Amino acid sequence: MSAIEAGRDERRAAPKPARIPSGDRPPYPAGEGQTSPVPKAQFDWRPLALLAALMALALPAVGSPSTWVTLTVAGLAMGLIIFVIASGLTLVFGLMDVLNFGHGVFIALGAFMATTVMAAMTPWAGESGALQLISVFSAMLVAMAVAGAVGWAFERVIVRPVYGLHLKQILITMGGMIVGEEIIKVIWGPQQIALPLPSSLTGSWLVGDASVEKYRVMAAGIGLLVFAALAFTLNRTKVGLLIRAGVQDREMVESLGYRIRRLFVGVFVAGSALAGLGGVLWGLYQQNVTPQIGAQVNVLIFIVIIIGGLGSTLGCFVGALLVGLMANYTGFLAPKVALFSNIALMVAILLWRPQGLYPVTNR
Repeated sequence: MSAIEAGRDERRAAPKPARIPSGDRPPYPAGEGQTSPVPKAQFDWRPLALLAALMALALPAVGSPSTWVTLTVAGLAMGLIIFVIASGLTLVFGLMDVLNFGHGVFIALGAFMATTVMAAMTPWAGESGALQLISVFSAMLVAMAVAGAVGWAFERVIVRPVYGLHLKQILITMGGMIVGEEIIKVIWGPQQIALPLPSSLTGSWLVGDASVEKYRVMAAGIGLLVFAALAFTLNRTKVGLLIRAGVQDREMVESLGYRIRRLFVGVFVAGSALAGLGGVLWGLYQQNVTPQIGAQVNVLIFIVIIIGGLGSTLGCFVGALLVGLMANYTGFLAPKVALFSNIALMVAILLWRPQGLYPVTNR
């Protein structure tokens, strides 16, 4: 018998190890036979704690609880209006890598469309509170539709030729905003136009000794609805998944066969429509509109986007609330400081977190 055949006989005669039932088997050590579970990312609560800390610190500084409540509600309403305007732009930059300094023209267009629609519907609405609200919401819908349509043309004619060229994007989008403002002057005139609140939204509710304006509560509610809709779309739908993936790694989404260019156009149009809605809210907030209204708000928009983190909807939301609260608190406590308080807030946050509160891009 050869040595090979002898080895085979020995292996056949050797006792086989007893099989251990699957329920009694010891778990494999990490790295042997199985992989350890991927740790779940923990939510970062510190930016929200910063928001709560700002409100808490303002209470002893203001002194009066009722005044603090009034200022806080006003700050939250202002912040949510700014969020509506800025949320579309932060997605445009995050997904498309486009520095759109012409975003203000959609704000102004929405505000001026509101003056036209509400002026036409005011005689029909009369003193009826329900009809007045219908006229306000009709103005919002018309402003969103017109701003979205102009945004579609703006993307095709002005933005598309300069994809990936940041310096040219800044120059051409600023030029587009200037041209847009001049067109608004041709249509509506260069003068300031009043955009008064309907009687059903004027006045305040008394909460204890605090006075809470009706319009600011409505504006805050609309801002919360926009945030909820964006959060649901981005986190619970396939389109939202593609948008978030495109913000984080555009090349990967394209390699999987998805047409990211269509998402570009859709996000740009949606961002323009939200800017039109924000223009209506901001115009009613100030109760007058000018052709330069968009350029005036542009500074606040970019502060919010930088504070929140480029491409982050949640960061934009928290950043807008911080900006609104800071503007109202400092405007009451130290009006001269209010002129640069939001710039100081941005610098302080960037020293703490150079990429913003909730960064999602590496740009």
